[in-house]
Amino acid sequence: MELRDIEIFLTLAEELHFGRTAERLRVSQARVSQSIKQQERRIGGALFERTSRSVRLTPLGERLRARLDAGYGEIMAGLDEASATARGQVGTLTVGTFDAQAQEIAAVLDLFRQRHPQCELRMREILPSDPFGGLRSGRLDVGVIWLPVREPDLAVGPELFTEPLVLAVASDHPLAGRGQVEMEDLGDYPVVCPDGPVPDYVWEAHTPSVTPAGRPVRSGAAVATLAEAFTAISAGGVISPVGSYSAVSRVRRDITFLPIVDGPVLRYAPVWRSTGVTPLVRAFVRAAADAPARTDDGDRPRTSDHAS
Repeated sequence: MELRDIEIFLTLAEELHFGRTAERLRVSQARVSQSIKQQERRIGGALFERTSRSVRLTPLGERLRARLDAGYGEIMAGLDEASATARGQVGTLTVGTFDAQAQEIAAVLDLFRQRHPQCELRMREILPSDPFGGLRSGRLDVGVIWLPVREPDLAVGPELFTEPLVLAVASDHPLAGRGQVEMEDLGDYPVVCPDGPVPDYVWEAHTPSVTPAGRPVRSGAAVATLAEAFTAISAGGVISPVGSYSAVSRVRRDITFLPIVDGPVLRYAPVWRSTGVTPLVRAFVRAAADAPARTDDGDRPRTSDHAS
């Protein structure tokens, strides 16, 4: 089966309309019909059920689509990468991270720059209170965001790194003198809440709404940025889990960071618009999959599926 025939089949399987398929691929409708008939003769069974009013996949067609879809995406990604490497990929790719976490993906950034030296790589900050806004507005091409991400318009790549959470409290807070805390302690004090459109399920991975014993976690000051959170915490009215990497980069006399013995561990991955897959985005995701993963116990090769 020729690559063009595979493209025709997959496009018709998506459009379920011969005319729209022909228009999208810029071929004649007769060419689409001829290709499908040839494929069906070669395979020995019908791939589509056609009536005067509708087109739909047969069970055989559904199985073929499932097998071809991933492979076709890999082929196109490979061709894009080879073409970009041959001519030197040009353009700008804007990548967003939380706070100062660009250093956590340094290996990915270095590999991307080595492969595409003519591409300009721009870094921008993502606000925890609005993790998807930059992607949806087009301000970011790729965002490195903690999981889970279950947004129908966004795609997720391979896991890049993990980050334990610590508890930030004012230095004169009752918890400050303890060597460590537990998640159950969140039920005793108001906790910072996000002032922004972060989905509840995303924030739940960071700050659960109930303690392990089922007690509600009370919401305190609403903040939009990490700086605002630290200001509210230092005043003593609220506490909050924060990423351990952010804590390390902000040594403050007015805030104490305490290990959470049973706290969540955030898992980060590249995220991009499903409809905004460009060769540069594919190249970045490929670099994310190929670069050595950063872990607390040393580097190790990452094994993960590549995005198409």
